[in-house]
Amino acid sequence: MPRFSPLAALLVVLLTFPLAAFAKDTDEPAPDESQPVAVPAASPLAIRFYVTGNWIWVANHILDLGIPALLLFTGASAKMRNAVTRKGRPWFFVIALYVVLYLGIMFLLDFPMHYYMGYVRPHAYGLSNQSLGRWFGNSLKALAVSTVTGVLFAWIPFALIARSPKRWWLYLTLLIIPFLFGVMLVKPTFVDPLFNKFGPMQDKALESKILDLAARAGIEGSRVFEVDKSRDTKTVNAYVTGFLGTKRIVLWDTLIKKLNERELLFVMGHEMGHYALGHVVRSVFLSSFIVLASLFFVDRAGHWLMARTSRFGFNRLSDVASVPLIMMLMHVATLALMPVVNFYSRHQEFEADRFALELTHSNHSGALAFVKLQEQNLSNPRPGLLFKTFRSTHPSIGERIDFCNSYHPWTTGAPLVYGMLFRE
Repeated sequence: MPRFSPLAALLVVLLTFPLAAFAKDTDEPAPDESQPVAVPAASPLAIRFYVTGNWIWVANHILDLGIPALLLFTGASAKMRNAVTRKGRPWFFVIALYVVLYLGIMFLLDFPMHYYMGYVRPHAYGLSNQSLGRWFGNSLKALAVSTVTGVLFAWIPFALIARSPKRWWLYLTLLIIPFLFGVMLVKPTFVDPLFNKFGPMQDKALESKILDLAARAGIEGSRVFEVDKSRDTKTVNAYVTGFLGTKRIVLWDTLIKKLNERELLFVMGHEMGHYALGHVVRSVFLSSFIVLASLFFVDRAGHWLMARTSRFGFNRLSDVASVPLIMMLMHVATLALMPVVNFYSRHQEFEADRFALELTHSNHSGALAFVKLQEQNLSNPRPGLLFKTFRSTHPSIGERIDFCNSYHPWTTGAPLVYGMLFRE
């Protein structure tokens, strides 16, 4: 994915809710849902995937900081600005041309890591079905989406900085709130279908059971989409996305093939929990708070750095050549705040698991779904503290299986936390 904004990862974390990962075999006898499920040990391959993934995560963040720093401290960004600036050319087009040039350069400089992470590594671990041509085509589509978005909106922060140099970070945050809601409206309908085919579920009987479950969860107008991810990956996933008329639950076809009906309905209960508990809207406001803190840091640190060196070739944040400085500082801020984001995300995922258990009472099936998730996606069920703090947006697989084994208040007549939301 081309690197235009370090907030991209934050939006993925907060504006979608992947189960990151969970067909049906209706002939199977109903399991005893009270039976506990043991947390399986990670396979040697999964441990290797986990360890190397941590090192790659570090390298990736070094690149996220290093590439903008290279453009900044060598004066390359100022030269790029000079190259697109022409006497009489409107200010808007100067910014648009700079954004196109910047994104193109970033794409090329980042391409080796992007190729390794997106194509080589998944194939090396047996997680991908994607052809090289399709992978490269999707990479170019992602670059095009980032470029169009940048051209359309990148001028706004520079206009705010120029007009209100002391309060621009506050005004920009206020504008970002409706922008995030707009992203949730547009992305499921116009962006996601660029990369995969989204359609109705093929199994209508299962779809009917999912909609019945949604009705019990108090969710009206639910829509379930099946996406053809098997052409790209062997991993499994489901997620909730969208807002108002574009809200939807998305199931990868790989998940439908690998889970039985009870396991799949538990997964759907989890995704419905995100809707019923208002996680999407809450996450928008958390995102806005993170953006506010990050932009404030950019303003203060940016002026501090510009006052101490002339190597940048600019002395104002309103200069479009400051893009690498802004991106670098935004990445520092979002990385520092990532533990807060991850903690909140894990809390939401934990509550969605609770919602699913209270809705379905499928403790055994839910735990088995997590076991299949672990095996299929090469997960480590008990990751270390640093992984959990900086990388983990979900509770660990081990924690989730433990919770499925232990949480069943209905067996003792204890009240349900979310019982008031359910309909008979």
